[in-house]
Formats: sequence, structure tokens, C-alpha cells
Amino acid sequence: MSRIAEKIKSLRIEAGMSQKTLAKKLGVAESYINEVEIGRKIVNEAMINRLSKIFNKDINDISMSVELESAEEETMEELFGKVSKPAPAKKTVSAPAKGAELNDTWSGAFNSVLKSVQVYDYNLTSVITTKLMPIQNNKVEGFAQDKVLYIQIADDDMLGYRMAKGDLAFCHYTSEVVNNAICLIEHNGTRVVRQIKKLDSNKLLLLSNRGSLKTETVGVKDIKVIAKLERVEFNL
Repeated sequence: MSRIAEKIKSLRIEAGMSQKTLAKKLGVAESYINEVEIGRKIVNEAMINRLSKIFNKDINDISMSVELESAEEETMEELFGKVSKPAPAKKTVSAPAKGAELNDTWSGAFNSVLKSVQVYDYNLTSVITTKLMPIQNNKVEGFAQDKVLYIQIADDDMLGYRMAKGDLAFCHYTSEVVNNAICLIEHNGTRVVRQIKKLDSNKLLLLSNRGSLKTETVGVKDIKVIAKLERVEFNL
């Protein structure tokens, strides 16, 4: 176990935290914390700074920085420095396992700063693709990591709002009815994207625009808000 791994484990135990609790505060998997503490994964400087804030102690001292840089240099050498040299026959069996371990190390480091956000259809059952987005202060675009998603626009009902079929909309989960918000809603057993305007405490106006404005008056209890759209991305 490395010195920095020992220090993290010591501070966690001193703070009375489980690995699961610390992982939740950092926004990473519990298995990642375990592998950091046993020395299988390398923590980058950004992660060290976040750990220092959580424990309210500076763990990024000189000796640890040197140790981290040494570990990073060793890893980079293993990744790139020996590419030009053919591996001896006796190492052919162990090489793939070591390569997989290095991939896990770098994947863990990237998982602490990037979030793989899933892109869904309106039913939120089929993952169409994923998009990597930066994590800042344990949030993505200011929202909790487990609350963000993309949806692929299914039709041209919102063409007047510059949303066409196939565009991707960045959203966050919410059940709140927000005046003038554009949301993914469920109405009459169908999921659609509509702008919502509050008429009074009991009635709402749903707006769409497929070349011309269309409105529908519904009761507050007649719809279910699933997610609020924040922006739309499209290809030129």
C-alpha cells in the first residue's frame, strides 16, 4: 500500500466514514475507494484536493506529491515507453492482465472528472448512446450527477422552438411544474415535449409549434412532468 493510500484510509477511519460514504461524497463508485486504499488505483491531483476539503486536512504534502508524480511517470512509461520493444515470449501471458489493470487505473481517474450521460428515447427505456460531460463540484452542468440525461427529440412538434426530430436535448429529472418551462411530460398515456404555461393553480396551457402554434388546456393533475429541458444540441 502506498503512503497516500494509507493516509486516505487513515483519514477516512478517523472521520468515522465508511468507504461507501466517502464514495458518495466524491461521486465515485465504492469499489474505486477500495482500490485506491489498497494501492491498485492512482488518485490524481484534483481528487486529492477534493479529499482534502472533505477531511478538512491538507493531504497534498511534498512527499505525497513526489509519490504521485513517480507513480504517474511509472504508469506512463508502462503505457508508452515500451511500445517499440517486442515483449519476450515468457511475458506474453501476463501482459494482457497488466494492460487491463492499467486501463482500470486510468478509467478510475477519468471517472472522477467525467460523467457518461446516457441518451434516451422518450420512454427512457432504450439507451441510444452516451455523452461524456465534465464533473464540477460533484455536479454536471449544476445538477446532481444522477439527475442528468439527454433525450433524442422524437418528432417535429416543437419545430417552432428550434427543436427538430433527431436533435439531442440536455435535461434533468424533475416532477415540478415550472411556468414557461419546456419539459418531457406524460399526458393521456403518451410522452411528449411541450412548453408549459400556468393559467391558474389548477389549469395549465400546453404549447407546441409544428410551423404554427398549437395550444391545449389541461388540469394540473392531468399531466406528469418527467424532465425539464435545459438546452438542445443539433448538427448543422
